[in-house]
Amino acid sequence: MLKYISKICLVIPAVFLLGSCWELDQEVLDGVTAEDIANSTNPQLIDVLKASAYSRIVGSWGGHNSIWSIYEVSSNEMAIPQKGADWEDGGLWLRMHRHTWQPSDEAFNNSWNYCYTAVGEINNLIISYPDVVALNAELKVLRALVYLWLIDSFGNVPIITEASSGGNPTNNSRQEVFNFIESSIKENIDLLPKADTKTTLNYYSAQAILAKLYLNAEIYTGTAKWAEAEAAADEVIAGPYSLTTNFFANFSTRNGGSTENILTLPYDQDNAGGFNLVQMTLHYLSQNTYNLQEQPWNGYASLEEFYNSFDDSDIRKSSFLEGPQFAADGSRLNDISAEANDPDGQPLTFTPEINQLAPNAFRQAGVRVGKFEFATGAASSLSNDYPLFRLADIILVKAEAAFRQGKTAAALTAINQVRTRAGVAPLASVTLDALYNERGFEMFAEASRRTDQIRFGKWNQPWWEKGQSEPFRALFPIPLQQINANPSLVQNPGY
Repeated sequence: MLKYISKICLVIPAVFLLGSCWELDQEVLDGVTAEDIANSTNPQLIDVLKASAYSRIVGSWGGHNSIWSIYEVSSNEMAIPQKGADWEDGGLWLRMHRHTWQPSDEAFNNSWNYCYTAVGEINNLIISYPDVVALNAELKVLRALVYLWLIDSFGNVPIITEASSGGNPTNNSRQEVFNFIESSIKENIDLLPKADTKTTLNYYSAQAILAKLYLNAEIYTGTAKWAEAEAAADEVIAGPYSLTTNFFANFSTRNGGSTENILTLPYDQDNAGGFNLVQMTLHYLSQNTYNLQEQPWNGYASLEEFYNSFDDSDIRKSSFLEGPQFAADGSRLNDISAEANDPDGQPLTFTPEINQLAPNAFRQAGVRVGKFEFATGAASSLSNDYPLFRLADIILVKAEAAFRQGKTAAALTAINQVRTRAGVAPLASVTLDALYNERGFEMFAEASRRTDQIRFGKWNQPWWEKGQSEPFRALFPIPLQQINANPSLVQNPGY
């Protein structure tokens, strides 16, 4: 969590703080002048200066109707079924599931703004403190992380840096964005600490960004970089991380001590809200299961086929909430508003089958996302740190990159390391489909599935309530709101 001791306002250029106050350590700032800041190598002071940039990254990542939502609901992991008027939302989430979205859909604009607000904050900090070398190095790698999301989502996006001259920026090519991400990391990575910093970037999380960039290089640029992906993954694997014995410890309310999580978003229900999964997925009556402070929204549910793809012996199948639901006192929850034709009746039961996507999905249909712990008495925002990078993910990057180079033995060793922790039998041989499936089992609800489906050639295939996708939908559209505001932007093909 971002925790400092006493709340004061540091008087620095408005371009940096945008009017905000941060919880700063009094001992760090006492007697500090602007000149001291500009020439400082004090790591505590640098931590204070970069706090606003990281707060933008924490932001709305884990909330509804932004970047996590478009990654998940467009994949074959999840849907938001329409239950009469509930979750109709102008058809946005039905279109997202069916791959018929429109450039005007607000979730794309929210995602774009999330990313470019972070880029703007980072650029302002670099402009304000150009001589703080360690700060600038970390900020440029952080900006590269944001551009990894942008290149994956929208492809041809404007590269905006501290040196940009203003005005209306135009799109850069996906190749140019790829090169910018790569160079930003490689030029600055050796200035990052080789320590387990968790909520801020270090050498290993920068290598994780590179690993993901190279893993998808063929999609982004047309040129595969499997060897580079494997090398970056190996750097992370050699770092100070290990798989946790308990898979779910990585997603618990107090998961700050995870040995596996590499870079996390430090959410806190009181001081850093925005991770709203508890509201987004649970049934209205689930408030009584966890004694929640607010009633959930009864939205996000997993698809039956995806849920059924898990082996019953796989501990990761407990990432879903399925079956009869109970109150905290053990009594059976009863939904008196359940539809008369729901075969489960009024007793609340999360069933894998969803009767239909729209317009009259049953209120209790669909297994819910239970991968993250919902603490008793939780608020609408959770206090679980959200892992952007985990060691298991990087081990699977290693497995895939090795396999695609013909290194089947190395790939098999890596994938079985992850499977062993999950309690399932090791594979005797490995295939691309096995790698794809394993990533689904391991990375459910971590905004990975869309990218994986595109890379493995599964994205255009039909699945429940979704037909064959048009090929151009491997990229989301540049938001219409942005094009209307900036005539220099060019829409992605097909939209």
